[in-house]
Amino acid sequence: MSEIQSEEEKSKDLFFKKLAELSEEMIGAHGKEFSMGALVLAARFIADGKSFSQPSERQ
Repeated sequence: MSEIQSEEEKSKDLFFKKLAELSEEMIGAHGKEFSMGALVLAARFIADGKSFSQPSERQ
């Protein structure tokens, strides 16, 4: 049975592939803990509505 993907599904699959490649690259360069921490931090930024492009305010 042939399954036809919608454009949205194709787009999501592409993002998952990019995320997997980035994760593997981070693991190779800095280890599993760094990769997991970076992904969790990114999820927190998304949940909190923080910008990825603006530097954080340091005191």
